[in-house]
Amino acid sequence: MSERSGFLAGVIETVKTVVYALLIAGVFRTVFFQPFWIPSGSMKDTLLIGDFLFVNKMAYGYSYASCPSIRIPQLGVDIGADDFCGVFADADERLFGSEPEQGDIIVFRHPVTGRDFVKRLIGMPGDRVQMRDGQLHINDEALDIVPDGDFIETMAQQGPMRLLPRCASNQAVGPGADCVKEKFVETLPNGKSYSVLNIGDQQSDNTGVYSVPEDHFFFMGDNRDNSTDSRFAQAARGVGFVHRRDLIGRADRVMFSAAGRSMFAFWTWRSDRFFERLQ
Repeated sequence: MSERSGFLAGVIETVKTVVYALLIAGVFRTVFFQPFWIPSGSMKDTLLIGDFLFVNKMAYGYSYASCPSIRIPQLGVDIGADDFCGVFADADERLFGSEPEQGDIIVFRHPVTGRDFVKRLIGMPGDRVQMRDGQLHINDEALDIVPDGDFIETMAQQGPMRLLPRCASNQAVGPGADCVKEKFVETLPNGKSYSVLNIGDQQSDNTGVYSVPEDHFFFMGDNRDNSTDSRFAQAARGVGFVHRRDLIGRADRVMFSAAGRSMFAFWTWRSDRFFERLQ
């Protein structure tokens, strides 16, 4: 074999290896786990901006939403699950489906925008959900909630979007100072407990009653005063009720976390959050 033929054979083998690797990665991402970066503070202090998760797509079975989404704004790439598997979007059944549990942290497709969202499952089909004076009620029963100190973070830009945290409504905070929010532990009727944050009194602390329809779910962020969730109607780009078919998977553990603009800024890594199990 000539040197040129040997070189071409090597190139072909390299290309085949790359293609096979991409196919295997694509199948793994589609069927088993999907990576997800936390872009906003709506789930603080359970999830922080810059947390990196692998979403368990086997937890609730498979629907069209299980197909991958590929978004690379810098290259103008915006391919959603409906582009890959939109033909199945109206199918109500999930393959190998299992029921989500109240309190699960779930990644789902936004019913209007198609973007991937992460929130906590609060209301099951048939539940009545309401906020009264900042306290969550389910089926007319107030949830147990106990004070748990304060959540304190530095007033500084966070993540690639350089977002500033919101602090208690009566607190004037400058750059580098402590940004404080009240912290509570809330317990659902099934016994699931988790942290929630309070910034201050606002309109979403008092709502009407949301009656969750059949095959739909009601989601809320743990950072209650800084979350666009099921309390807000879909027409206003809020989440509203989320259909079962839009569930992507369950978030169980933080795999990696970085507080800076890039995961390569190692001095901003939060090593204490690596492999942290979510509550």
